[in-house]
Amino acid sequence: MKFCMITTFFGPHSFGGDAAYVDRLCQALCRRGHEVHVFYCVDAFNAVRGEHPLRAYEPTPGLHLHPLESGRGTLSPLATQATGLPLFKSEALREVLDADDTDVVHFHNISLVGGPGVLGLGANRRAVRIMTAHEHWLICPMHLLWKYDRKPCDGASCVRCSIAGKRPPQVWRYTGAIERGLRHLDALLFPSRHALEEHERRGVGAWAPLVHLPYFLPDDWSRGIEDEEPEPRGRPYLAAAGRMVAMKGFQKLIPLMRNLPEADLRIAGTGPYEPTLRRLAEDLPNVHFEGLLGGPDLARLFRGSRAVVVPSLFPETFGYVVLEAFATGTPVIVHEGGGALLETGQQSGGGLSYRTEIELLTAMRRMVHDEDLRADLASRGYSQRIGPWSETEHVHRYMELISGHRQARDARASHRLDPAESHVASPRTGRAASKSRRTG
Repeated sequence: MKFCMITTFFGPHSFGGDAAYVDRLCQALCRRGHEVHVFYCVDAFNAVRGEHPLRAYEPTPGLHLHPLESGRGTLSPLATQATGLPLFKSEALREVLDADDTDVVHFHNISLVGGPGVLGLGANRRAVRIMTAHEHWLICPMHLLWKYDRKPCDGASCVRCSIAGKRPPQVWRYTGAIERGLRHLDALLFPSRHALEEHERRGVGAWAPLVHLPYFLPDDWSRGIEDEEPEPRGRPYLAAAGRMVAMKGFQKLIPLMRNLPEADLRIAGTGPYEPTLRRLAEDLPNVHFEGLLGGPDLARLFRGSRAVVVPSLFPETFGYVVLEAFATGTPVIVHEGGGALLETGQQSGGGLSYRTEIELLTAMRRMVHDEDLRADLASRGYSQRIGPWSETEHVHRYMELISGHRQARDARASHRLDPAESHVASPRTGRAASKSRRTG
């Protein structure tokens, strides 16, 4: 089958997060003999990257990259942000979305590559169209339900919040553009039940069928690391990782190490908030910054730690770092205000959760000193990694979803239903369209 992935950031021009999932899904499909094309926006990455380095990236066989550069620089993503349309990228995107040999179009983070206008673009109507909501962009112009860059969203003040976040207000959000775009989808996927329920509560379920499909890690993500001889046991340490921005909450974690002198904290990642965090840790010899780590190095960091702490302050839609910790046999400590983190980290059985800084410090001490507790949580977390969050299970459910929609569409095309038979579910909404049903 031929797959087309459309997203804002990917490969060398990415920050992790949703791009990591897209990359892993592409590789899993290529390993199974499929052809995958990824379209992403270099203009958008350059507009927001700051000092973030380019990632080293080598496409796997069968994976074809299509970096979009308009020649207009920052103007291209700004135009999409303001209008909700692909504009300078529409010609290149329309070419692939018109092609009748594409079997599946999978949209991901489309905020700067095309906005909701890209969801209905193209003449190919035989391809299954799905989208994964990696963030809360569909219901939040700031993507994260993080208000005024200082607290979780507690009510709609979108225009003021956008201005405070130095983003132009998006007038198109009030025109029905998102609803119209989503009606072109066969399914809207969510990596956590928490994210799905948050969107359902805000009415998104009326526009597209909502499906829960958790993230996964490749089967070999930590292979080799598990077989390495463990490093000589030195000082125990806790690990943390992520892009260094205020909403990730590292500033809440670092000062607590003053009260845990018998252990270290090792933080992997980089980002615009890093200078602030380094200043916060200047007089703490047990806090160490590891820089930006790739998969094997991150796996080694996690494997040797007593626990991975995920102190996110905003509602995450999954929290990949939890799964990466579980893959190395390491439990987690998660903030209950982190949205899906409670679901993935604590309710999965693989970690502890906290609400206050005192509870966080207590959880850290328990992980450092209680070997039986740590071993039990680690075992429960690893069972998730090799079960429902495994590559095999994910690809099976993914292909099953696509196959179901392909079969339904083929059946509709072959029968060419007359109006009297129009009670069959709509190809885009999955809901009945029968006049007799509406009238009873």
